[in-house]
Amino acid sequence: MRKFLDRLYKNQSLIYKYILYAISVFLVVFFFPKGGKFKYEFQKGKPWQYDNLYAPFDFSIKKTDEEIAKEKLAIQANLIDYYDYDEDLQKEVYYAFERKFDTLFSGYKLKMGQFTSLKKAGYEILDEIYGHGVLKSNGINTKDNLYLVKGNEAKRLNYSDFYKLQEIADLVDRELGQRGLGKFSPQYQELFFEVIKPNVFYDENLSQKELENEFSELSTTRGNIDEGKLIIVKGEVVEAENFKILNSLKEEYESELWAANNYYFILFGYIVLVALVLLMLLLFLKKYRPVTFRNNTKVTFIFFNILLMVFVTTLVVKYDETYVFVVPLCILPLIVKTFFDARLGLFVHVLTVLILGFVVPNSFEYIFLQIMAGIVTILTVSELYKRANLFISVTEITLIYMVGYFAFHIIHEGNLDDIQWLVFGLFLLNGMITLFVQPLIYIYEKIFGLVSDVSLLELSDTNSKLLKELSNKAPGTFHHSLQVANLAEAAANEIGANAMLVRVGALYHDIGKMNNPTYFTENQITNVNPHDELLPKDSAKIIIDHVIEGVEIARKNNLPDRVIDFIRVHHGTTLVYYFYKKQMEMEEGADETDFRYPGPIPFSKETAILMMADSIEAASKSLKNPTFLIIDEFVNRIISGQMNANQFLNANITFKEIETIKKVMKQKLTNIYHLRVEYPE
Repeated sequence: MRKFLDRLYKNQSLIYKYILYAISVFLVVFFFPKGGKFKYEFQKGKPWQYDNLYAPFDFSIKKTDEEIAKEKLAIQANLIDYYDYDEDLQKEVYYAFERKFDTLFSGYKLKMGQFTSLKKAGYEILDEIYGHGVLKSNGINTKDNLYLVKGNEAKRLNYSDFYKLQEIADLVDRELGQRGLGKFSPQYQELFFEVIKPNVFYDENLSQKELENEFSELSTTRGNIDEGKLIIVKGEVVEAENFKILNSLKEEYESELWAANNYYFILFGYIVLVALVLLMLLLFLKKYRPVTFRNNTKVTFIFFNILLMVFVTTLVVKYDETYVFVVPLCILPLIVKTFFDARLGLFVHVLTVLILGFVVPNSFEYIFLQIMAGIVTILTVSELYKRANLFISVTEITLIYMVGYFAFHIIHEGNLDDIQWLVFGLFLLNGMITLFVQPLIYIYEKIFGLVSDVSLLELSDTNSKLLKELSNKAPGTFHHSLQVANLAEAAANEIGANAMLVRVGALYHDIGKMNNPTYFTENQITNVNPHDELLPKDSAKIIIDHVIEGVEIARKNNLPDRVIDFIRVHHGTTLVYYFYKKQMEMEEGADETDFRYPGPIPFSKETAILMMADSIEAASKSLKNPTFLIIDEFVNRIISGQMNANQFLNANITFKEIETIKKVMKQKLTNIYHLRVEYPE
């Protein structure tokens, strides 16, 4: 049992990856839409690449969304609207007329019988108006007929059978003129303007219900294909009609395939394919990115981003597949490149796109466009701390999407008719969302403890709190760090390493010297050396401890682990040779481990560059009247000594790169000492 627990403890990192892998496979398959996949891939305008296809079963030809939308518009245009007739409102109008007529005309001196004639004329006009009905205007009407609902009966009438409010004035003038009462028309106009009210109203609920009934009876199919009928022959171009038939077969096939009997078989197939894709990712990390593979946090970060993109894309596809290109998939390679490297970013992006090929419509187009956009992202995005770079890259990515879509449309349609301009708007929206990668990077840094170039730029500011403290407590060390940073950055640029990371690591690599600054030569202002009063062993301990104390100071100040790594490894496992030799002079058989740095040795090109630059810059202070030959021999000797001490075994750096670094160091030292070529007299 104890052996089992020990083995479990030793392999806990690997077990965690297995669990993460299994959970990721489960979640990806869980996110997938529940449906089988048609076994043929086809595109409009391209030849049918398979054998002759016969209908495997009877199925209906489904209408396209555009055809159904047009039919719905036709139904809506031809549908007769329903109107309600309000009988109670007519009584209110008559009562209002009676009351206001007496008030209006009581002050006029009318001839015998005129008052009665006027009132009678008013009632007759009201009878004429409400005998037909007053229609309330419902905007611009393009229809000729309507259904008028009275009680439980609906009668079909013409719109012209009803009076409109604007027609009342002409009716009043005409009727009063026929009766010889035309001079009272202005008073009647005023009276009728106040009392007349529409009593025929548009019934929106009933009209909408009727429209929905018509829509429900609309057929979504047009014709049937019998089992065994030839659909398309090999080599035939998939044109408009065949394309519709093939799409109908695909939908029917996938809906029948995802039946209860086939459910577990299809699910198993999805699991196998997704498991293969994610397995490729783990194998790539193990073989080509072993440092990343050993770091569970980084592996979790990569898997999390893949799952996030799959989840968001499937969510959009379930809502409306039209908006699938709104998902900013290029954020994935951009983020992975920011925290890791370009090759891993592209590899992760391609694998994610392959997974999404099961989810999205027109998978070939989608995969082609997304891979192209991913490649452009990897090639163009660099130095994100420069704001203009991100805008330029996003513009290029958006342009690739647009050009690609435009080309596919021409291939499918053979012309520019029916091009969906909305898709171009979706690409622009995609680009705008991609710009939000900056705050996302900041969030990831805080959650996963990673560090980006933006954070490195902030850390490289010499006015930061920690570097200011270093310059105050140990000014010589601060100046030394600046010189090392310049040397290391130049070397990193020359061999293609991360120059910003090297520079930041160089600036902070000696912060541990702040605790005992006077014990380090560069900070000794006077000729008094405190080491003269100490035993060599104690002096060596103080020198060695600046590494450990530097790590502690860095952790207290929340420096990223990638920067702390430079503090830990910048002396590797080298020997504090001066004090070791001094101890050997005092006694035979001195313990070498007391004079050796604890390590570890450099494990990357960047940390190896810092070790070289640090040693060369520190030792160069002892050069007296240097010449080209002296500098050349000096640099070769120091770096060769580090190589002979096996300090670069884990650094993944080549002999060619080391020679390039030597060349840069020699050039820099030559510039520092202002050496010039001696010209002949």
